[in-house]
Amino acid sequence: MQFDIEPYTGATFAGAKLALYLGDELAVILRDAAPGLIYADHWDLPGGGREGAETPMECALRECREELGLHVPEQAVCWGRSFAEGPLVKWFFVGHLPQSARSDVIFGDEGQQWRMMREDAFIAHPKAVPSFQERLAMWVATRAATLEIK
Repeated sequence: MQFDIEPYTGATFAGAKLALYLGDELAVILRDAAPGLIYADHWDLPGGGREGAETPMECALRECREELGLHVPEQAVCWGRSFAEGPLVKWFFVGHLPQSARSDVIFGDEGQQWRMMREDAFIAHPKAVPSFQERLAMWVATRAATLEIK
């Protein structure tokens, strides 16, 4: 199912995340447990801060390459939305690769480990980053509503 990606408005874009399904589960990363790190030791999604003049999509795909070693084509991204966080704008994307891509993961040097997790488990997990739980739940609701319309 293809969803339109909202256009980038040029607001102060700071970073992007990618909820990446490999088959029917999400690739998630356990954040480092360093003192002072926001949401230390929590489950997170690939993504991070903008570098240079990159677009939100470029940011999300670069971060995924750096963190999981996966080259995700833009065509694999099916949904995206911007979210205001104070004066900054951060983007949340959803993408899909086949289950076979799991064997292509090369875990980078950020975080403690990576693993696969069902979307409902991530949304309910007591140690997942709350804002990304909410954004993933929004995507799941959007997907469900779209399927009901058909």
